[in-house]
Amino acid sequence: MADVHTKKIRSYNMSQIKGKDTKPEETVRKFLFSQGFRYRKNDKRLPGKPDVVLPKYRTVIFVNGCFWHKHEHCKYFVWPKSNVDFWKEKINSNVQRDQRNYQKLSDMGWKVLIVWECELKPHKIDGTLNGLIDNIKNNC
Repeated sequence: MADVHTKKIRSYNMSQIKGKDTKPEETVRKFLFSQGFRYRKNDKRLPGKPDVVLPKYRTVIFVNGCFWHKHEHCKYFVWPKSNVDFWKEKINSNVQRDQRNYQKLSDMGWKVLIVWECELKPHKIDGTLNGLIDNIKNNC
């Protein structure tokens, strides 16, 4: 199946996708800050450069996009219909890299929490963020 966009438009669209400081990440960070948590952003010293690092709680948080990180059984993750081989390799390698990084962090004594983009939708956000706080505090 051919792409519905020209190569130029597709290239522009892809160039606009951010790797850090995304809206879902900002949502999580603002909530944590409002609840009195202090954190580091994208700490390069840790595997996978976690989106949020809470040193006091020895906890890291990854805010994952459902598409880019293959959120299983999520309506927001759908395999692309064009360039299928490229996307399967790309997304599966993202998942494998994530698993390696989560394991390394865990081995280093960090608690790894993952917030999926779909969990920040209006009908779920309150439960997600309050659950996140409980999960962080249960680590103490």
